[in-house]
Amino acid sequence: MTDNSKGCAALLWAAVGGITAVLTWAPRARVSIHGGFEAMHRDLSVLYVDLPLIAVGGALVPLAVWLLTLRALRRPWLATVLTATALTLGIWGLLAWWTPYEQPEFMG
Repeated sequence: MTDNSKGCAALLWAAVGGITAVLTWAPRARVSIHGGFEAMHRDLSVLYVDLPLIAVGGALVPLAVWLLTLRALRRPWLATVLTATALTLGIWGLLAWWTPYEQPEFMG
């Protein structure tokens, strides 16, 4: 594997990680963006706080694992396996940890 193809693979992993993280995050953030009944519980901070953090984290985790594994072990197939595992664990962690606040619909 040449250096150019290793670099392209790193960028591909970063793009896949960022897109996957945002697509995983979006259904849960819909509640805060839509606002529920008559848009009473709209919280648009998920767009300017959470969205950039999710996208950057989703891109950096696979990229860091790919680069560190290649530097330490010099085996592209092992780097691919470890990067896919890290991306899967990162998405699982996102689903397990991040849940937007949902106020009750009717208070009274």
